[in-house]
Amino acid sequence: MTKTQNLRGLCPVTNATLTVAQRLVTGKWKFIILWRLSEGTRRFSELQKQIPTISQGILTQQLRELERDGIVFREVYKEIPPKVEYSLTDIGQSFIPILNDVFGWINSYNKKMKKQEKLSPEGVNISKKDSITTTANTDGCSCGDSCSCGDDCTCSG
Repeated sequence: MTKTQNLRGLCPVTNATLTVAQRLVTGKWKFIILWRLSEGTRRFSELQKQIPTISQGILTQQLRELERDGIVFREVYKEIPPKVEYSLTDIGQSFIPILNDVFGWINSYNKKMKKQEKLSPEGVNISKKDSITTTANTDGCSCGDSCSCGDDCTCSG
């Protein structure tokens, strides 16, 4: 029997650090919200347009959680009508390399699964309800990424 490798010696059951990490990024839309904010400061309406399948209430809730956890900064300008902008804090900025690694891993996973589907009919099938992508835009892209917001793929591969 081979011994499984722990992440830096942490026990996933008893270590509170892993629980905190999971709580910070739990939420269907948090990775996408963080990705959009990694591109720069956004107003609420901009985020709604860039994530068209998220409801206003869920976007508000997830932004509040990210703000509470010190990952997102919410700046309210005293104007009429009120103007609110969201940006990443220094802690949020430090998460960008992790986010890049996660998305890189997902791209790698998707490529491997596509190859396996060609070899085996028992491959993983993603139903329409599991997918947030509705319109593919892969112009000039070799990685096969697609996006429902109409953005061009910015992959380097």
